[in-house]
Amino acid sequence: MTGKEIRNKFLKFFEERGHLVLPSASLIPANDPSILWTAAGMVPFKPYFTGAAAPVARRITTCQKCLRTPDIESVGITSRHHTFFEMLGNFSFGDYFKEEAIPWAWEFVTGVLKFGLSSLWVSIYLDDDESYQIWTQKVGVPAERIVRMDKDTNFWEIGVGPCGPCSEIYIDLGRDRGCGLSSCGVGCDCDRFLEIWNLVFIQYFRDEAGNYSPLALKGIDTGMGLERVASVSQNVFTNFDTDLFRVVIDFVATIVGKKYGADGKTDLALKVIADHSRAVTFAVADGAFPSNEGRGYVIRRLLRRAMRFGRLLGVEKPFLSQVSEIIINQMSDIYPELAKNKDNILSIILQEETRFAQTLVQGLDMLESLIRKARAANINSIGGEDAFRLYDTYGFPFELTKEVAAEAGIDIDEDSFYKALEEQRQRARKSRQETEYLSEDKAFYKTIRERFGETGFVGYEVLNSESRVLSLAKEKGPVKEAFKDEEIELVLNVTPCYAESGGQIHDQAVITNSGCSIEIFSVQKPVEGIYVHYGKVKEGVIKENDLVSVHVDKARRMDTARNHSATHLLHKALRTVLGDNVNQAGSLVLPERLRFDFTYPRSVSEDELARVENIVNETILSGLQVETSVTSFDEASSLGATALFGAKYGAKVRMVNIGGYSLELCGGTHVKNTNEIGLFKLLGESSVGAGLRRMEAVTGKGTLQYMTALNDQINGISGILKSAPGELAHRVENVLTEIKELEQQNEQLRARLAYYQVQAMLADVKELNGIKLLTAKTEAGDVDDLRSMVDLLRDRLQSGIIVLGSHSGNRVNLVAAVTRDLLPLGLHAGKLVKELATIIDGGGGGKPEMAQAGGKDPARLQEALERVSIIIPKQLNIT
Repeated sequence: MTGKEIRNKFLKFFEERGHLVLPSASLIPANDPSILWTAAGMVPFKPYFTGAAAPVARRITTCQKCLRTPDIESVGITSRHHTFFEMLGNFSFGDYFKEEAIPWAWEFVTGVLKFGLSSLWVSIYLDDDESYQIWTQKVGVPAERIVRMDKDTNFWEIGVGPCGPCSEIYIDLGRDRGCGLSSCGVGCDCDRFLEIWNLVFIQYFRDEAGNYSPLALKGIDTGMGLERVASVSQNVFTNFDTDLFRVVIDFVATIVGKKYGADGKTDLALKVIADHSRAVTFAVADGAFPSNEGRGYVIRRLLRRAMRFGRLLGVEKPFLSQVSEIIINQMSDIYPELAKNKDNILSIILQEETRFAQTLVQGLDMLESLIRKARAANINSIGGEDAFRLYDTYGFPFELTKEVAAEAGIDIDEDSFYKALEEQRQRARKSRQETEYLSEDKAFYKTIRERFGETGFVGYEVLNSESRVLSLAKEKGPVKEAFKDEEIELVLNVTPCYAESGGQIHDQAVITNSGCSIEIFSVQKPVEGIYVHYGKVKEGVIKENDLVSVHVDKARRMDTARNHSATHLLHKALRTVLGDNVNQAGSLVLPERLRFDFTYPRSVSEDELARVENIVNETILSGLQVETSVTSFDEASSLGATALFGAKYGAKVRMVNIGGYSLELCGGTHVKNTNEIGLFKLLGESSVGAGLRRMEAVTGKGTLQYMTALNDQINGISGILKSAPGELAHRVENVLTEIKELEQQNEQLRARLAYYQVQAMLADVKELNGIKLLTAKTEAGDVDDLRSMVDLLRDRLQSGIIVLGSHSGNRVNLVAAVTRDLLPLGLHAGKLVKELATIIDGGGGGKPEMAQAGGKDPARLQEALERVSIIIPKQLNIT
């Protein structure tokens, strides 16, 4: 039975038993920042099991895409480990329970999959007698084929919350697949007894004290790995031998010119490439892209690991996008998002491969050098500082460094690696020009929240408030009062000041009363719900419990609001012009400008940029009303509101609706009508990573300032070129033509000069050991001129050695050539210049026929040229 047939039969089986068939959820969990990936079939239904949301149906069945990487090093080594896999599952939310779930599972395994009864085993939790009775009496499984197992293996729980016992179906693959131990049985780590289906009976609630109480509404959560079941159904040795993998593996084998099954090392590489390519293809289709953190780092690590295994098979050029295309063609009928995002997937993978190809070679060379040095020194470890340099300079995932070193029997000093990593992070933190909290003690502000409750934010409605000072802090601790010129942190009972979040910069404000004046330069939320105002006392004294007036900088707030609303319009315009595969990846909203990062596989053309800018400005001029509302996340999603991937949303969310044109979840501040934004101007578009683009723009006063500065530049250039602004383009075109003509004349003069210099040099040709030798110091402008002169001399000499040198300022250049007829004698231009480079304080090398070097000591150029006559006999083995 093919993998596709198993998938379809499973879903149909449970659909016939009243289950709603849902498509797979995204690999990127919706509204769950606690996990990077959807790693199990039940993940999309966590809100249903916890009671946070009402299920769309009481009975649901799915084939869920899953991604896990904790056992990445085991992929390809074991028969069953994968990073990407499909999980078949049926779920009940307060509907049926064990009485139905157990018989259905057995019916599917024996009746649909036709697995032999004599090879099947069952495990249950130690004291789950209820399941035991159902298995033995209702299903008819012999008691001797039921194994009771402890809490570590057969009880599902994740801390506080719903939990319950498990029951698993195993298949005995035969003694020849076992470990041979007399103790081998269900639960053994060997390959003989394969778990194919896990049934979780969610019937208890565990509290913080570890006590269990029965749930009023019980649930069922089952999971059956499609790849595992396919391996049994197709009677193959590993999951990689199923039709789900062989199409991909055979394609990779064709690319690399290898045969699957020929040898273990080749098979391992083919399996890893196929597995990782599946994971990356599906993850990118769901909106992930390579980066240096979070799930982006996982994608980058998988790609680079696959590239490294490709290199072990002799692949030097990018090839993973070709593998991905095979996966898309194979799986898009089941997962249409693959075909929909095909261009984006292939482009992102190709960009990442191309970007890393050269550094992979350099990094592996460096790592191999470190391994050789360790062996030469008779030590079996590499310093963490060296591993960090690989990570920092070459973008080598630390895990990849460890893996390559381990293959060579070398350890990595992990402690010193993480120490170097932390030191770099500390340097980065210091270099950021961001407001530093005077008090970094979150525990202090948690105490404030427990004592007074959350800060009341009124800044959506008003820009001024009468407030009470709840707490003061400075120098990392609480105080009762603060005096003139002291920097201070204030928590108020209510505030109109917006705290920095969601990419929007904080407000600035002035806090006053009859006794003091405080300039607020930043507002942050070190803990959720507490607004901390960072400022400096300009006059008087501020005390705890004082009544104060808060006045937000209105102009700054309005400029920021213009840019934030424009960011929403830009997002919508980008999706209109470029397609729905555009997703926001980050933003920065300042009073002066806005920045918007988004996923897209290529640069945006000038025509597309113009269309985006026009759409935004047309929308602004339409005078659309901007309205906000608070609703549930599910309701917002049903209305089509755009949410930011990876963002954390509470039970209630705020929607910003711009005239029905744009609908996004957002907690920021906005204009009331789009015509308040004024003119929108794009400043530029650039790449900030594989599959990640960035746009910057200005609005309102920012646009006016930009246009004024641009006009000043145009007038300045007009004055320099003595041309009216309207005639500048024609004048610049004429100037460029003149420059091009002058450059051509200059090239001709340089060529003539080189010719005359060559003629003069030929008169100085000497013979050394019967070989023509020419060394000379020239006036060549750069190394390209030197190479041209060497080429001319080589053609004229026909046989001989040429070494030319020149310098400009403190830079020295050397170029050497050996004619082809002399190479069999052992002469080597690359080795020659490498030795000469040490004299001029530099480095160099190259091929036997032509090589070059550079240095920083022009005073020793003549010495280097004279050394040639000493080195040549050594290369000829003449003493």
